[in-house]
Parts: sequence; C-alpha cells; structure tokens
Amino acid sequence: MRLVDLHTHSSASDGELAPSALIEKAHALGLSTIALTDHDTVDGIAEAREAAARAGIEFISGIEIEIDFEPGEFHLLGYGIDDHAPALVKATERLARARHERNKAILERIAVAGLPLDTVKIAELSRESYIGRPHLADMLVEARCARNRQDAFDRYLGKGRPFYIKKFCLPLEEALSVIRAACGIPVVAHPYSLFVSKAMLGELFSRWKEMGIGGIEAYHPTAKYGQCVILERMAREREMFVTAGSDFHGKARPACGMGRTAGNMPIEGRFRDELVDALVRFSQTSG
Repeated sequence: MRLVDLHTHSSASDGELAPSALIEKAHALGLSTIALTDHDTVDGIAEAREAAARAGIEFISGIEIEIDFEPGEFHLLGYGIDDHAPALVKATERLARARHERNKAILERIAVAGLPLDTVKIAELSRESYIGRPHLADMLVEARCARNRQDAFDRYLGKGRPFYIKKFCLPLEEALSVIRAACGIPVVAHPYSLFVSKAMLGELFSRWKEMGIGGIEAYHPTAKYGQCVILERMAREREMFVTAGSDFHGKARPACGMGRTAGNMPIEGRFRDELVDALVRFSQTSG
C-alpha cells in the first residue's frame, strides 16, 4: 500500500520539525508523497522540496490559509502552488505583519498582567519568525503560568479569555484569488471545524464549489471515521475531489501521527491520485 500525507506542518509555521526533518520523518515512515501546508507562509517549501528530492519522495507544495468566518474556523488549503508567485508572496507578507501586530497586542496584555515572560524579547522575535498562539502558549507553560498548552488556551489565549485578540484573516474571495494566481487548487480543510449543521455544510460546499473550491479534506484525525465517510459522500455528490491528511505538527498533537488520519487509518495513495489528477486538469485548462 502506498502511504501519503497531504496535510503537514513544519517549524516554518507552528510545527515541531524543520522542513528537512519533516521530510526525513516521512521517508523513515515509508511515505511516497508528502505535502507541506504551513499556516499562512511558504517559507519552508524550498527546504522541504530539496529534502524530498534527495529522499526520493514526491513533494506537493501547499499552504493553509485561515479565512474570516463565523461561528467556527475556516481553513483553506492551497495545493500545487508556486511559492514565488507575487500575489501569494505579497499575501503571506501581509499576514506576517498582521500576526506580528497581534502578538504585540497580546504581549502587552501579558505584561500588564505581570506574568513572568520577557515580552520585549518575544516581540522582537515575532518580527523575524513565525510566532502564533501555540508558541505563546508554550512560553506560558515554560514560565509555569499554565500546566500545558491546552491549559494556557483555556485560561489565557482562547476565545473569551483575557489575552485573546481576534486574528486577521483573509476574506475567502481574496484567498481564492491568491491561490489561483499561484497556480494552486483550493481545498476545504477539516470541515467540522466550521461548527455548522450538516445542512448548512452542504449549502456551503455547493456555494464554494461555484466559487472555485475543488476539493474537500474529508479525512482528518479530529473527526470520527464515520463522519469522514459522510463528508466524502457530500463531496462526491457535488463532484468535488477528496483529500486526507494527518495535520501533523509533532509531539504537541500526538493524535495527529504522520501518514495517519481519522480512526488512525493509513492515508492511502488514492487521495494523492485524486489531488494530482485535479492539478493536472487545472494546469491544462489554465494553460
């Protein structure tokens, strides 16, 4: 059985492993294809692509962009992207600036609260490196202000908590335009995080297909296997392709093991084939 993983994160965003180390792990696990889909950045793609070429692993460039959406979270995966595309680079730079400003505002609240973090140093680091709430949560744990990352979110960083500040997100239309300009294909990530009813989910899928979204990440470790089967059926009904991923980040998310998805199911090559077929069709029609 060919094993693949179409949803992973490196230290270029909030993953544990450097892009090259991520590829090394994929090779050790026997994966034949891997996609790097870091949050709001393409900084890890070049390193991962080179490492994959050395390891003899097929590499698919990707990104995961959070979309402005209520009531839940809407993450949009972009696959097969040209990481040097001007529109994409400009968008990620804009997101990086917004992330830095948000971090500064959160750190100001932490400083006012008198918690023992070097907020000035962290703010300086945020200007040069990807720092998000998970990193801030880990720092709170290291400072013994929280028991673990989840406790840090529950007490300080989650919605409605003292240090929460809403993240700047791209509107869907803009994110779609950016992905298309980078020759990529958009896919809805882990749809149950949208926190809408099944009926509304169906309506959204139909609407988003009309807007140009090609696929649904039906299989994700945070959902039950039966729920994923339902998502796959909904995608097929709308002639959308289906992907599967682990959403691998590292030790911080032990339930998300590389190459595994819902129900600890190995991610089969058929999901790679559907995605690659869609990328080929897109290149033919856009070329």
